[in-house]
Formats: sequence, structure tokens, C-alpha cells
Amino acid sequence: MSTLFTTFFEKFNQISPLEHNFTEVLSSIALKPKTLYIYGKMPENMSKNDKTERPKVVAVVGARRNTRYGEEVAYRMAYELAKHGVIIVSGLAYGIDSIAHSAALDAGGRTIAVLGTPIDQIYPKSHAKLAKSIVEQEGAIISELAPGADFHPKTSFLERNRIISGLSDIVIVVEAAERSGSLNTAAHALEQGKEVFAVPGNITSPLSQGCNKLIRHGANPYTCPEDILSILFPKEYFKTRKQASQTVLFGDTPEEAAILQALYDGKRDGEAIMAAANLTSTMFNQSITLLEIKGQVRALGANHWGLI
Repeated sequence: MSTLFTTFFEKFNQISPLEHNFTEVLSSIALKPKTLYIYGKMPENMSKNDKTERPKVVAVVGARRNTRYGEEVAYRMAYELAKHGVIIVSGLAYGIDSIAHSAALDAGGRTIAVLGTPIDQIYPKSHAKLAKSIVEQEGAIISELAPGADFHPKTSFLERNRIISGLSDIVIVVEAAERSGSLNTAAHALEQGKEVFAVPGNITSPLSQGCNKLIRHGANPYTCPEDILSILFPKEYFKTRKQASQTVLFGDTPEEAAILQALYDGKRDGEAIMAAANLTSTMFNQSITLLEIKGQVRALGANHWGLI
């Protein structure tokens, strides 16, 4: 880690969960943490009509070696939820975790990363820049392990999962093998009385076996951001649904509208989108570039595209 990052990550705070109105929810979970070490700023409860309202929090967890499908679902999910003011919690790991954190930041939202390592050991080291961005955008990096503390990777990452679920109102699992740390987070969530969602996947994919198993045993299937928004913001659900539909289906030109419709219909490959929209390669490239600049689509690599 560079000297700049080393200096940055020396500035942490130490609190008891009961000292902050956002973290006091952890006092009711099994094996509640006695101390939290924090980089950045924990969200404050919002005062509304003389009542204290805790911000809505959703945990997004999943496979470290995700597929393109998992990336697309996780990014759009976290982006849309963060855009509506939901705080995204995850574990800063490779794969789905980092995708969720990045999507929340891209949406201008706030996100919290819970480490399974001591607070002075950002893991993985390659995510130090992402961790710094989280803090700079009024989010937080937290750990229950003190600087320099001994830890055991085989257990500490599983133990931190109870904090991820404990902070959250809803836990969503995006791609998980049949034996996965993400399923451990889901188990903690169920013990804590939290809603659990899982993203259904291809029955032949090993990375979908865990999610499909969760659904088979009673977890809610996740199909779109409105599944979550309708629970978190029931009074605003229909308004949000209408706005989301307009964003997806209507572009500024007929060509953009045709591309968005093709993406909405499930097409991802550039050639397939171009054919469905009946566009020349020149018109397709111009239109998809403008849609990307306007933040309506994102490149997934290898000429594949997804909605935001």
C-alpha cells in the first residue's frame, strides 16, 4: 500500500455499537460486537416529523468469481437502490462485493464495507483505492478487529458476516456456490429476522446452485430493484415503478429507444441488439455511446451491454 494510502488509513475511530444510533441495531444480534473500528462516517438517523428514522440498508453479497450475468444484476441492483437513498453494505471482497460498492458510488450513494481483517489491513490490498473512495463519499469501512489483532481467515470472514446482515434491513445474494460464505450471511440474516432475497440463475451453473437452493428453501426470488423498493418504500412504490419504466423504455431518439427496448427484452450482445433494433453498425455505435455517456447503459466488455 502506498504512503498516501497508509497515511489515509491511519485515521480511524473506535466506538461501541451503542454509541451510535446507526450501529445500535447490532446490540440485538447474537455475538454482538463489543467494539467497532471505523474509517469514515457512519450514517446518521434521519429526523422526520419528530420521529427518528433509520436509513434503509441493503446488503449485497455473492461470488468472488462472478459471471457476467452476476455482474450485470449486482451492478444494476446496487445502482438503483443507492439512487433511491438506500445504503449498500458488503464485504469489499473481489467479485459481487466490489461491484456493489462501485455501483453505489457511481449512483452518488453511500456504501459501507465490513472487513474480516483488522481495521488496519484493508483486504484485498488491491481494493485500497475503492475503500478510499467509499470513505471520501461519506461511507465507511468498519471492522470489529483492532489494529494488529491476530485473526484467522477461515473463521474471521464468516464471523464478520453477522455484522453485514445485522446492519441491514434486507440481504440479497447474487450468485453463490452450494457451499459459500454468502450463504453464511443469509443464514445470519434469517436468524436475525431479516428479509433474504436470492437471484435465480441457470440450473446448470455451479454459481447459481446456492441461490437456487435458498429460493427452494423459502428465500424471496430477486427479479428487479422494485422487488426491494416495494418493501423499503411501499408508499412510493408505484411512483418509483413508473419512473423506472420510463427511464428504461424511452430514449432521446428512435434509435436509442430501440436499443433500450432490446436491452430491456434481455439482449446483451451488441450484434443481437443491433439486429433487434434494425440499426446499421454506424448508427448503433453512435447511439450506444450516447446512451453510455448519459448513464443509461454500461459496457460489460466483449461488445456486451447492460442497462443501468
